[in-house]
Amino acid sequence: MRMKYSWVLALLLTGCQLTQPSDSGEATSPDTNQSTSVKAVEPKAQPDEQVEDKKPIVTPQSQEDVWKRIAMQLQMPIPDHRTVDYYRTWYLKHPGHLRTVSQRAEPFLYLITEKIEQRGLPLELALLPVVESSFDAFAYSHGSAAGLWQFVPATGKMYGLEQNFWYDGRRDVSAATDAALDYLTYLNKRFDGEWTHAIAAYNSGGGRVSRAIRQNKKQGKPIDFFSLNLPKETSGYVPKLLALADIIANQEKYGIEIPSIANKPVVTLVDPKEQLDLAIAAQYAGISVKELQSLNPAYNKWSTAPEGPYQLLVPTHTVAKFNSQVEKNRGKGMKLVRYKVKSGDSLSVIANRYNTSTKVIQRANGMSNSTIRVGQHLMIPASVKDEKAYELSATNRLAKTQSISRGKYKLTHTVRSGDSLWSIAKANKVSHRSLAKWNGMGPRDTLRTGQKLVIWKDGSDGAIIRTVYYKVRSGDTISGIAMKFKVKSSDIVAWNDLAKSKYLKPGQKLKLYVDVTKVSV
Repeated sequence: MRMKYSWVLALLLTGCQLTQPSDSGEATSPDTNQSTSVKAVEPKAQPDEQVEDKKPIVTPQSQEDVWKRIAMQLQMPIPDHRTVDYYRTWYLKHPGHLRTVSQRAEPFLYLITEKIEQRGLPLELALLPVVESSFDAFAYSHGSAAGLWQFVPATGKMYGLEQNFWYDGRRDVSAATDAALDYLTYLNKRFDGEWTHAIAAYNSGGGRVSRAIRQNKKQGKPIDFFSLNLPKETSGYVPKLLALADIIANQEKYGIEIPSIANKPVVTLVDPKEQLDLAIAAQYAGISVKELQSLNPAYNKWSTAPEGPYQLLVPTHTVAKFNSQVEKNRGKGMKLVRYKVKSGDSLSVIANRYNTSTKVIQRANGMSNSTIRVGQHLMIPASVKDEKAYELSATNRLAKTQSISRGKYKLTHTVRSGDSLWSIAKANKVSHRSLAKWNGMGPRDTLRTGQKLVIWKDGSDGAIIRTVYYKVRSGDTISGIAMKFKVKSSDIVAWNDLAKSKYLKPGQKLKLYVDVTKVSV
């Protein structure tokens, strides 16, 4: 029995050696010790078997439209609530609004979406500029809030957005987006990850939302957003965002088509590391001044800020050309004018003439104070083109706002020390909110001496107002002219900017706004 088992075991061991691998990884034959190649044979698919097609993986980032990229990542639940329904209906009844929004968002939406994704934040936040400003980068609200993200001055400064004569960081799309996401991240942590509370606080302030939550807890009420007692604007703010998110995610369901925005970089942030005249910068990029200004609404004047920031958003396809031109023309991005000081000049007068600031003139000339003398030569940084060429500058935007007709006749008021919007409005029997709107301001904005405001009136109380140009005669006085035309001496001074003039000159023309029902003209 033992011999029989040994024979069987030897036979089994010999058989096992038939397929042992060699050091080369090929199967070898024990008889010849020769390498024998073994080819892998692909099994044939049976008639009833189907070979699975390999389809590309669909991701938000692979979408051709940024709106669809956003839609695929929306996460906040859409509640069945009458306020959400109201705003959804409004958006659906006003498709033109969404078309306008999409057009305005085209240069910036990809940039904003990328920043939100990099932080791992909800993509609903990419829709906040629609609710805040209708994606108008130049937007300025009644509450003195500015830019796509509608920062008020104090909050903007808190989050590093500088605001001065040259530059308003609240309108800097890239910088303001970073600041808004910083602020929203802080609010989200403050409210324990509840985004509806955080977004509500972005609108009305964290303190107000916290008080509403404490009040509900004290009364044993729920603390979800829709249960909180919040200001009317805030109560509609979050539902408006949720309604918009629902439409973005379900365009086919609601039978609406929002114009697509290419899911690729449109603009790129560049830093020339020196102050540039915007007309020169536009030339470097090969685009118009207006287009450059539309991409960079933070710059109030005709150039980037003298002491920075210098960064600009330019079309992505022009970046190489722009950078090349900057290096080729390093130091030539600004024009200097040699100016000879005349009698009556001051730094502020010269600065106003060249649409610059006294600090810039001082810095350009190494001056430690504002003292100048007649005959002195100063180097003045000046724009290479006429002011009209910088169509979207703060000055030109204001002029356009003030030119819009709001009544039958227009008065011009030069701000004096002690003036306020309220006092001027009261004196002219108009609303201070209307006065602010007519002049591109917020009702709480402060005035500066010398600032010119327009006042529109409609000739109510039976008055029929006409503009009269009066030619000064020998012996005329302001009080005498005022008595003749039944107007105030102070109004004649204001209408004609006579505060600095001691005397009237024969032949001088005065502009008067006269009620022709009271006098014959």
